[in-house]
Amino acid sequence: MVKKLVKGLVSLIAAVVLLLGCFLLYITITDYKPAPVVELTVEANSENIIKQNEPFTVTTFNIGYAGLDHNQDFFMDGGKQSRSSSEEQTRMNLAAITAFMKEAASDFYLVQEVDTKSSRSYKINEASYLSNELDHYSHVFAINYKVPWVPVPILDPMGSVNSGLLTLSTFESTENLRYDLPGKESWPRQQLELDRAFLASRLPVDNGKELVLVNLHLSAFDKGGLIRRQQLEFLSDYIKKENEKGNYLIIGGDWNHALPGTDPGAFPTTQAWPEWLQPFPADFTPEGFQWVVDSSIPSVRTVDVAYTAGINFQAVIDGFLVSPNITVVAVHGNKLEYEHSDHNPVTAQFILQ
Repeated sequence: MVKKLVKGLVSLIAAVVLLLGCFLLYITITDYKPAPVVELTVEANSENIIKQNEPFTVTTFNIGYAGLDHNQDFFMDGGKQSRSSSEEQTRMNLAAITAFMKEAASDFYLVQEVDTKSSRSYKINEASYLSNELDHYSHVFAINYKVPWVPVPILDPMGSVNSGLLTLSTFESTENLRYDLPGKESWPRQQLELDRAFLASRLPVDNGKELVLVNLHLSAFDKGGLIRRQQLEFLSDYIKKENEKGNYLIIGGDWNHALPGTDPGAFPTTQAWPEWLQPFPADFTPEGFQWVVDSSIPSVRTVDVAYTAGINFQAVIDGFLVSPNITVVAVHGNKLEYEHSDHNPVTAQFILQ
């Protein structure tokens, strides 16, 4: 009897090890490995050209795959959930996000965490939904998260993920490139993680120059912030090269840092400063560039628990960095109380000098 139990236990362990080995082999073979630079196709490209000395607006919005509404938490941040609460809720969140974008009527939208076919958002193609609803915008999409199966949390795994960055524009672009960001986690964790990138759109201006519009989403949970430092160094080099050409630059998105000129301590909370959030490196900002943020309205909340005003830790991590040849007319955070995403969008108005 004992021998049979031991034999059965050994067989069970062997089966688990074999299954795990097959899974690791599978995610290694299918690992998304994009080229350092990928040329993307813009759909419904506008014929409008940006004009010097005329104002235009840009909104950045991390929509949290239309699943991280005010009632949700997230396991990577200390919560329990790995998916949107239901398909119905996901569709309601997405419709509300779209309604905000239509009402705001920005000339550009830089959108992050947009799913195309993910278990966590019930396989809804959010990129297509937004593009179809905002049909007078051109649109371009860059993948930054493509994993066949994320097996955690064990009892309720995230599942398959296909997600990325979406840029919507009312102006013509001549080139749209996905730049792979450096800094990777160790194997096999990286095979289950995002492949961070930024999406750079090049747009002609009527004075013969170009506007380079960058949509980014930097790393958040890398231990010690080493990967984030590598990403910022890469971005800094890119900014320097484009600035030397005399181009206009607007870099916007989810920086996953407490942005310069903002103080999370200004927002009431009962929680401690989260480990993942770091102050932005003081030595990063290129000479003459300026940060465009609204320090009075937080753009993100912690998602270890559902949202309750005065409880969740909040910070400003979404905003813009712009070149010296751009005038900032205004900037404001949109206080949506995290009703349909764990981020609040940020809108700014600019004039190219």
